[in-house]
Amino acid sequence: MDLDAFVAVHSAEWARLDELSRTRRLTGEEADELVALYQRAATHLSAVRTAAPDAAVAARLSSSVAWARAAVTGTSEPLWRELARFFVVSFPAAVWRSRWWAFASFAFSAVVAVALGVWVARNPEVQAAVGSEEEIRRLVEVDFESYYSEYAAGSFAAQVWTNNAWVSALCIVFGVSGVGVVWVLFQNAANVGVIGGLMAANDRLGLFFGLITPHGLLELTAVFVASGAGLQLFWAWVAPGPLPRVRALAQEGRSMITVALGLVVVLLVSGVVEAFVTPSGLPTWARITIGAVVWLLFLGYVGTLGRWAARSGETGDLDESLREDVLPVTG
Repeated sequence: MDLDAFVAVHSAEWARLDELSRTRRLTGEEADELVALYQRAATHLSAVRTAAPDAAVAARLSSSVAWARAAVTGTSEPLWRELARFFVVSFPAAVWRSRWWAFASFAFSAVVAVALGVWVARNPEVQAAVGSEEEIRRLVEVDFESYYSEYAAGSFAAQVWTNNAWVSALCIVFGVSGVGVVWVLFQNAANVGVIGGLMAANDRLGLFFGLITPHGLLELTAVFVASGAGLQLFWAWVAPGPLPRVRALAQEGRSMITVALGLVVVLLVSGVVEAFVTPSGLPTWARITIGAVVWLLFLGYVGTLGRWAARSGETGDLDESLREDVLPVTG
């Protein structure tokens, strides 16, 4: 093969291919021309590599073929657009759909925590069963407050984030069983109730709420959202409706993963509040106000974007183009 003659004969075609590959909108004739030129250029590249290997020509043709292939087959959405859709549409829609299950998780936890807290606060024998007098005194006077400032803020934020993400992950992983979610919620509520009861019995209830409220509003909400997603998955297994049970589980399972990924960011924010705001020297009212503002922003975000997305048919599932093909169902 005479490489110079080959390039001279086909260079106009390659230039035209490059022009069409970079054109945003093509007519029908131009699209057909692009496909034909792409196929010919791919053949030319193969011929050059086989009969007359030349690094410069091969690189030039490889670039043209790559651009043409992207134009012919289409490209995926930019990462920033996928992330924007996730946080503006998918995640808030998934949370909004599971809001009643999340509220049920909150109600259950509140009943358990308050009941245990009152029981512990009013019964000295129960307090004695929890720990010795010295251990309880150290807990309410030193340990509970120092817990939030014991470590460097950055390290503490990472530790809190990991722990809360683990609790939320357990709620989601155990979702299909139903019972597992209830057990995780019970344990979490029992810990809060027992400690709150001990603090109340020693006239430290104000300190308890002053330290737990700034970060607890968002942190516990995230746990309830995770629990709600898990329970919704369980209900899809129990009552799949018109869908086949496997399909209902797959749909809710994908939505549940959306919730899990979104909560990673929510719990990161909660961890930052717990590490930097809760132990700060700000007045109690200021710390609680900061926590309440962050919490209300999250509720407003879900209540606005989530409701709009859900009304338009979004569920938090994958985009339709990425799902498996399914048979239509009635109902």
